[in-house]
Amino acid sequence: MIEIQHLSKRFGKFQVLRDVSLSCAPGQCIALIGPNGCGKTTLIKSILGMVLPTSGSIEFKGKDIAKDYHYRHQIGYMPQKGRYPDNMTIGQVIEMIKDIRGSKEALDEQLIDEFGLHDILEKRMRTLSGGTTQKVSASLAFLFNPDVLILDEPTAGLDPLAAEILKDKIVSEHQKGKLVFITSHLLSELDDLVTHVVMMQEGEIRFHMPTDALKASTNTSSLAKAITHVLKQDHVQ
Repeated sequence: MIEIQHLSKRFGKFQVLRDVSLSCAPGQCIALIGPNGCGKTTLIKSILGMVLPTSGSIEFKGKDIAKDYHYRHQIGYMPQKGRYPDNMTIGQVIEMIKDIRGSKEALDEQLIDEFGLHDILEKRMRTLSGGTTQKVSASLAFLFNPDVLILDEPTAGLDPLAAEILKDKIVSEHQKGKLVFITSHLLSELDDLVTHVVMMQEGEIRFHMPTDALKASTNTSSLAKAITHVLKQDHVQ
C-alpha cells in the first residue's frame, strides 16, 4: 500500500533521513519507534506530503504521491498535539473539517460517541484539557473511515478509560485490513496492538520485522523487553 524507496531528507547541513526504504502492506499495525531526533516525525510528514524529500520516492497504492495529492483523503492523521482555533467550539471544529473534506461517504462517529463529545460540543477549544483535545484529534482521525491511520503518541494525555476506548478502536480498524502506524514511547501499550516494528536510528531504518519474530529472536515476552535487549546488545558492541 505504501512503498518508500531510497528516501533522504536534508535540512541545510543536517541529514534527517538517510536512504530510507520501507514497504508497508494493508493489515499491518506498525510501531514506529526510535530515540528523539531519529527521523520518525520527518518520515511521517513525508508520507503525509508535509515535507518534500531531498531524494527518493513514496508511492501510495502504486502512485507517486508527488504527482497526486488526493491520496491524503485516504489517510487519517492524529498529531501528538492537535492545534485548533481557540475560539471555535468542538462542534464547530468537527463541522469545519467535514466541510473541508466534503466527503459524501458514511462518517465514522464511534469515537465521538464513546468519548462523550456530543455532550460538550459547545465547549470552546481554548477551554479544553490536553486529554479532551486528544479525544477531538482521535475522533477526527477516524471520522472519514480512512484506509491508513497515522497516530502520533495517540494515548498521551488520555485517562485510562479513554485510552482503552482508543486502543479497542485501533484494533477494530486494523482487523478490517487497514494499515496503521503508531509512534509511542510507551512500548508497554503497544504489545496488544502492533503486528510489526520499524525501529529508526540516526535517520535510518534499523529493522522492520513482525513483533513475534522480534520477540523470538531476542527470547523475550514483550515488545518493551525485546527493544531493551536490542539496545543493550548495541551498547555491549
